[in-house]
Amino acid sequence: MTSAVLPEVVVVGSAARDLAPDDPRGWRLGGAVAYAGLALARLGLRPRVLVGGDAAVADAKELDVLREAGAIVTVARLHRSPVFDNRQVGRLRRQWCVEPGEPLPVAALPDSWRASGAWLLGPVANELPGTWAAAPAIDAFVALGWQGLLRDLRRGGDVRMRPPAPNPLVSRAALVSVSRLDVEPGTSPAALLSLLADGATLIVTDGDRGGVGLDRDGRGRTRRYASIRSRVVVDATGAGDAFLAGVVAARLGHPLGGSARRGGDLRLGAALGSLAVEAPGLDGIPTIPAIADRLAGSLRRP
Repeated sequence: MTSAVLPEVVVVGSAARDLAPDDPRGWRLGGAVAYAGLALARLGLRPRVLVGGDAAVADAKELDVLREAGAIVTVARLHRSPVFDNRQVGRLRRQWCVEPGEPLPVAALPDSWRASGAWLLGPVANELPGTWAAAPAIDAFVALGWQGLLRDLRRGGDVRMRPPAPNPLVSRAALVSVSRLDVEPGTSPAALLSLLADGATLIVTDGDRGGVGLDRDGRGRTRRYASIRSRVVVDATGAGDAFLAGVVAARLGHPLGGSARRGGDLRLGAALGSLAVEAPGLDGIPTIPAIADRLAGSLRRP
């Protein structure tokens, strides 16, 4: 299934510790870098994952799960990692910021990774400064999970929305993904798209309602996609990150992605997102057989 030679992908971001009373540690590892990194590894891309984290993150068992899946993991040691208390209220997730963490410096990136042709930037707590926009080579493909740049974090307070604004990372990326729940109601996709570079693609996800992909290419092409039904929803954390990893893998030529023009990239993303919510934390990130089965099942359903 993954016999095609796929390019190396560098995944960058800080890991978060999400409070979890059912975990003996009282928390489980989270953040886009963990979810997207594991999803790409499970898809067979062997990503190079730079994880910003404190001592607890550096020793987290979840990093061994990434390594066992085939990821090359490097930890950039920080004094403080982001810590969140996530509480689901209906379709909405309320977040409390226990600790906002600190910036992840570009200097932490291994020199040998800089020539990679594909990147996924996954900030979780606005920890990637604009200087990261110059880290990839000028011809590299860059994807961005926008969510982590749209959070106003104050230690000991609710996580509030930060209005979308011009940002070097946003304007550098060829692919940007954001959830409709991460922007104020009434914010139009067109307004978000205007912040991207010419030729870039914006994907606005909307959970079980599917979403839309828009291209800033002068033609204004819009692609709507349907969600793929989950069997059960246990934990929605990380679903958007898994979705983005699926789209990135498809854009890089993964066999399960099919044709992007026919929506194969969005379908692969939707399959990963639908599976990611069916177990807590990183346990929800699926293997290739599960993804292939979910894709096939979605085609059989009326």
